[in-house]
Amino acid sequence: MGQVDWAERRKYHRVGTDQVISFAEVDQPDRQAVSKNLSTGGISFEAVGVEINLGEVLRVTFNVGDHTVVATGKVVWATDTDPITQEVGIEFYEIDPEAVRLLEEAIEPALEPVGLY
Repeated sequence: MGQVDWAERRKYHRVGTDQVISFAEVDQPDRQAVSKNLSTGGISFEAVGVEINLGEVLRVTFNVGDHTVVATGKVVWATDTDPITQEVGIEFYEIDPEAVRLLEEAIEPALEPVGLY
C-alpha cells in the first residue's frame, strides 16, 4: 500500500510558521506561545506551563504579514509533548473575513510547485 498524504486529506491547506502568538480564554489575560502551522480554518501552537483542555474556547492573536489578526476558536486537539509543554490545535469559529483573505493570500504561494519549468 502507498503512503497516505495527510496534507491532501486536510480540509484547509496549512503553512508552517514559528511566530510568537498570544492566546487566552476569552475573558482572561493573554499568554504567549509559538505557532506551528496556520490555515484559514485554524492554528496549531506550542504552549508551555499551562494546561489546555479539549473544547475550551480561546482567543488567539497572531500576525499575517503586517496585519494583526484576532480570532476565536475551539480547542479540537491537545497533545502533551513533555511534562510542561502541549501542542494545541484550534479550529476558528470567529475570524474577520479580511483576515481570512490575508491568510489565503499568504498560504497560496506556499502551495505552488517550485522548480517546474
